[in-house]
Amino acid sequence: MDAARLEYPGDLLHEAGHLAVAPRDVRAGMSGDIDDMPDLEWAAIPWSYAAALEIGIDPALVFHDGGYRGHSPGLLRNFEIGVPIGLHRLVEAGMTTAELYPRMERWLRE
Repeated sequence: MDAARLEYPGDLLHEAGHLAVAPRDVRAGMSGDIDDMPDLEWAAIPWSYAAALEIGIDPALVFHDGGYRGHSPGLLRNFEIGVPIGLHRLVEAGMTTAELYPRMERWLRE
């Protein structure tokens, strides 16, 4: 992490989500831009929301106005009304279930 470049501390939790949801064989080689891995982005979104709740921070710190290409308010609203975008990716990875979410069965994909 480069503290001088970190504009939004909540981004750290989201970036940790990318690592957490990546398959083990992919995780070890991850570095830099992951634009070519959209499934990881879709899984990191609900993972980081659940993680924010788990550690007791406001999810708005992760889903801030400077991120998600202006879609942060909509993403937060979806979570609030129980329509968590990308949840299917966490379910497919065996990390939670639709009934359990935002609680997680495991935080790191096997």
